[in-house]
Amino acid sequence: MQKLEPRDPETESRDLVAQSIARCMALFPEAWTGERVDFEVLKQLLGGTVEDRDEKFGLNWHGKRRAREIALTPSAATLLPSPDESIDWGTTRNLVIEGDNLEVLKLLQKSYSARIKMIYIDPPYNTGNDFIYPDDFSDNVANYLRITGQTGADSQTSANPETAGRFHTTWLNMIYPRLKVARNLLRDDGVIFISIDDAEFANLRQVCNEIFGEENFLATFVRRRRMATGMRDNPVSPDHEYVVAYAKSLGAVRLYGVARNAADFRLSDDRGKYASTDLTVGMTREMRPNQFYAITNPRTGVEYLPPTERVWRFEPRTMTAQIENQNIIWPDDNPTGKMSRPRFKTRFDSAGEDAKTKPVSTWIGTRARDSNGEDDAETVSLAAGLNQEATKEVRDLFGEQLLEYPKPVSLVKALCALGSRDDDIVLDFFAGSGTTGHAVWNLNREDGGNRRFILVQLPEKTDHREYRTISAITMERLRRAGYAIGRGNPPFTGDLGFRAFRLASSNVRAWQPRPEDLDQAILDIVDNLVDDRTDDDLLYELILKRGLDLSVPVDERAIAGFAVQSVGGGALIVCLASSIRAEDAEALAGGIAEWHQSFGAGVETVCVFRDAAFADDVAKSNLTAILQQRGLPNVRSL
Repeated sequence: MQKLEPRDPETESRDLVAQSIARCMALFPEAWTGERVDFEVLKQLLGGTVEDRDEKFGLNWHGKRRAREIALTPSAATLLPSPDESIDWGTTRNLVIEGDNLEVLKLLQKSYSARIKMIYIDPPYNTGNDFIYPDDFSDNVANYLRITGQTGADSQTSANPETAGRFHTTWLNMIYPRLKVARNLLRDDGVIFISIDDAEFANLRQVCNEIFGEENFLATFVRRRRMATGMRDNPVSPDHEYVVAYAKSLGAVRLYGVARNAADFRLSDDRGKYASTDLTVGMTREMRPNQFYAITNPRTGVEYLPPTERVWRFEPRTMTAQIENQNIIWPDDNPTGKMSRPRFKTRFDSAGEDAKTKPVSTWIGTRARDSNGEDDAETVSLAAGLNQEATKEVRDLFGEQLLEYPKPVSLVKALCALGSRDDDIVLDFFAGSGTTGHAVWNLNREDGGNRRFILVQLPEKTDHREYRTISAITMERLRRAGYAIGRGNPPFTGDLGFRAFRLASSNVRAWQPRPEDLDQAILDIVDNLVDDRTDDDLLYELILKRGLDLSVPVDERAIAGFAVQSVGGGALIVCLASSIRAEDAEALAGGIAEWHQSFGAGVETVCVFRDAAFADDVAKSNLTAILQQRGLPNVRSL
């Protein structure tokens, strides 16, 4: 039986450096001597694609190298379950995690790598005031405990004044490692949306170009955040902000369009409802010569050419089919007589992708116009409310305003509709008041989806008498929003719960020698599990470090008088009894083996026991031998 030690791979988050090295060694084995890379050989293998000049284009700042190191350092922390703070713990698949989001993102690597379809974040804007998230390279968990006031620290924030010369640097050192780690969680067809304002917009684009690749840039959406009012300190009153969008891989990304509104399709014929839309596109005859030609109304014989500096939207063969299918609106057939050239019938289908269209990048609450100056039902601006709407949403739920600058549910819901569907996972690691979870539930109610969310929020302190941290507000908002949605008309019966977890140091105590009292230090490590941790705490650290979903079902049964849990259909079998004697081994091992057989073939199972539980080496050896004889070779102890 192998004992799990604090530095074993199974007790840490995924080692991203080792993963990158393994991939590089597989691609270029000639460039490696042992675990060292020969860069001269690597340059030869890469041909002329290596940039080795001192000067090169890109974004650089003080601390960038350290930020990259922080991102690549594995975490040995854990997530402690909080069933009492949760809703529908036994059935929900949604997660709310309280803790430093960088450390949490590392911990999620094994369980959720390449599983997240969409990420939305609204990171703190760089205002020059106090700034949270001062990362500690040596120990991020210690840093998290310090900034949340759990170690008697005097302050939870670090100042970021413009006069310090680090106005942009501090923000970049915060956002860079988080985006770098988060990228690994995205599916190949995944997308990330990031809300930002003018202060760091340019720097964010540069950082994202480096992390996601400039070729994977999707769009910068511009949204109106408030009604314009005069600002005393600024000659221009800004009323907008941005949502920057990148794909994990542009070739694989899938966006699902924006739902068309049936009310926009005001016309009808014998085939159903349709909207009158532009039949031309904004390209010149020189650019698309095969789309500049004459078309003829088959009823009147009148010919039409595209206007100057435009061409038809279809090539001749496709245009002929559209004419035959009566999808063209001819000016001489129009009773109003206002049309100067033919237009296209965009037909409405209440289901399927035909009911969706591409969004435009400007969200100012207006519909785009076509080249004739008419409403175009095919270029729909996403429905994204002003920030005042978000303020009202929080006030309606709580009866008071708890946080400044929340995002409106309509904005995040529109993004979720664009970037996710069915049972996709949506991640927000700057959860704030919990708008993303609220938006996912609203969207699931509207379109019948089963999307699930993972929200991460630092327990940053507040001055509120009841909700002492922002993470407490996050969870309370979800409780209230879920209750309101469930009581709607008709009632919504989907998943309106969440499992709550809290970041903490590992349940497995690391060896900490004390020269002044070495005998006691040795005795302390005999039972290497942290005091005051529950069996559930141990169980979910095992689930996390084994790479299983944190919402995975856990079954329990009594075997030979011991409580035994099966996780993920037998992928993990755990018995955390505090005392196992030699005479208990046969019955316990036999019962576990019989349970394992009921899971069916193809399940690779790991069995884990509490190391200090065994009365002696005989008990441990007997149980291990019986399990291995019965087809369970992977036996570990904590």
